[in-house]
Amino acid sequence: MSTTDRRTLIAEAAVDLIATAGLRALTHRALDTALDLPAGSTSYYFRTRRALLDAVADHLTERSRADFLATAAPRDLTAETVARDVADRLDRMLTTRRHHLIARQALLVDPLPEPDLRARLARSLFSPERATDLFRALGCDEPAPLAADFLAVLEGAVLTELSAAPEDRPARLRRLLSAYLRGAIAP
Repeated sequence: MSTTDRRTLIAEAAVDLIATAGLRALTHRALDTALDLPAGSTSYYFRTRRALLDAVADHLTERSRADFLATAAPRDLTAETVARDVADRLDRMLTTRRHHLIARQALLVDPLPEPDLRARLARSLFSPERATDLFRALGCDEPAPLAADFLAVLEGAVLTELSAAPEDRPARLRRLLSAYLRGAIAP
């Protein structure tokens, strides 16, 4: 296994450990055990706890960007098509990357991570630049504030949906996002 693959495997195991056992459970020893590696293996790749946390933040960001690039944008940009597209992406994320979302949330609310790590995590799921480009493409005169508000709506939706029943989730997300987008781009 290559060094890059081993680092990715450790980062994903760290995400799973945080999501299932909490942030305090994240230790080099716990990761070695979870991955059935010899003692000290994880610390060879990530010397400190901070290095592990940085690896988690990088892993979450890289995975989010890859997921985003793998999905096609709607052909016609309207409030309804964008709401449907983004709601479907959020639903997939909440279904297939639940541990990522839980681990990210744990890191965001923990009082210990440094402010720079928290800032990186805040940008790990959604891109302010891409959101601004979206509102520009929708014809908004001042897209940046609308994009920032939209990202806040998305963050709130993710947090709410982590604790909600998955039934009817796509419909709930579409209603929420459609209502915001219609109001944001109304003439």
